[in-house]
Formats: sequence, structure tokens, C-alpha cells
Amino acid sequence: MSDDVIYDQNWASIYKQFTGMRGKIAEAGETVAFLERYASGDSALELGIGDGRVAVPLSERGVRVEGIDNSDSMLKLLAERSDLIKAWKADIANFRSEQCYSLVYCVYNTFTLLFTREAQLACLRSASEVLGDKGVFVIELGVPALDGFVSGQKVTTLLLDEENTLLNADVHDSLKQNFVSTLLWFSGTSVRRLPHRIRYVYHQELDTMAECVGLELVERWGDWTKGAFTEGSKRHISVYRRSGL
Repeated sequence: MSDDVIYDQNWASIYKQFTGMRGKIAEAGETVAFLERYASGDSALELGIGDGRVAVPLSERGVRVEGIDNSDSMLKLLAERSDLIKAWKADIANFRSEQCYSLVYCVYNTFTLLFTREAQLACLRSASEVLGDKGVFVIELGVPALDGFVSGQKVTTLLLDEENTLLNADVHDSLKQNFVSTLLWFSGTSVRRLPHRIRYVYHQELDTMAECVGLELVERWGDWTKGAFTEGSKRHISVYRRSGL
């Protein structure tokens, strides 16, 4: 089964509920406030726009937001939610636009769904090519959590409440920096199985890849409220601009 089919048939139908349970909808206001400062009231492009969790409230603040996604189902959800946003189907690893943007952004670990280093480099290159002269690229990534693996496998409890149990089962390939994972969602008498795979990236490697495509690090934060990025941080928000500008 292709990645597109997995994403379309399984994730799109539960994405809003899942992101709500994981606190991402509640966090959207902080995300939008952060991004708005870099868009400067002009234009923005979201890579992996999904159902518009971030793009819609950002557009409501006067930013002209466009987006790309490889899922027809996600794009349909976005269209049902808002008609303010121009979005089209594309691969975030290789996309083109005749327009330049003040802000290009990629949030919630979407970047890691690109399963090879080559695809991730291509994404950074594509983003760099559509930035305006003073534009910035903002990316949100988790810090790889590699503790707790036994023989390359780990099961993690993501959420447990009166109605739901979310478990994530990972198989780790350390040479390729890959997780092949399955989210198991138990709710009442039903069980959902949601497969996915990622290539995790350390922040130092991300900086090196960015340099390879002409981007340089401007800022790095531990969260959307500009908390410090420290040794104990579980994610980072990194801001890049084109080198030499």
C-alpha cells in the first residue's frame, strides 16, 4: 500500500480528533502568533497544509496563505473549512511555484514523513527557491526519542483516558534513521490501526542540510512561545533564511 493511500484512507478521517487529543488544536493560537510575525502581513506557503489547522487562523489574521498537500482527502477537508486559501496537490519534496513568499513553513513533524535524506534535502531546496529576498523558512521538529528501545523495538503509551488508549509501536532502523510505526487507537470496542513511517533528523543535521541548499539558521526555540531550546527540549522551532541576504 502506498504512503498516499495510507494517509488518505486512514489518517484524514480522524485527523481533527487526533490532533485535538494531542493538544495541537489548542496550541494553534501560539503557532499562528509566532508565524504571523514572520509573514509580516504578506504571503505564506504551508508544506503539508492538512485540514488547515494552522493555515485557516493564520489567513484570518490577514496573511495570504497558500498550501500544498499530497492527500486529496485532506485538501477536501480544507476546502470544506475555508475558501480563503489556495491549495493544491503536490509532493512537498519537489514542488514549484511562480510566486515568492515571505514565509514558508512546515509544522508538526510533517518534514519527517519524507522517508529519505534525499527527499528531505529536496524539500529544503524547493522551499529555499520560493522564498522572497527577506523571506524565512520555519520548521517544527521533534527531538528524536531513542531511549527505551529493546532489540530495535518500542511500544509507547501516548494517551490514556476514560474512553481512549493510544499506543505507538515503533521499529527502529538506526542506520537509516527510520521509524516504521503503527498507532493503535482503542476506543470502546473499536480498534484503529494507523501505520506511518518517518525519518528523524537531529537539529545539527538539519542545519547542515539547510546549508547545502543555501539556507542559514537565524533562530531556534523550544516552543512556539519562544521558550529556550535546551538539552531537555522535546522539539524545536527553527527559523532559516537564504544565505548572504
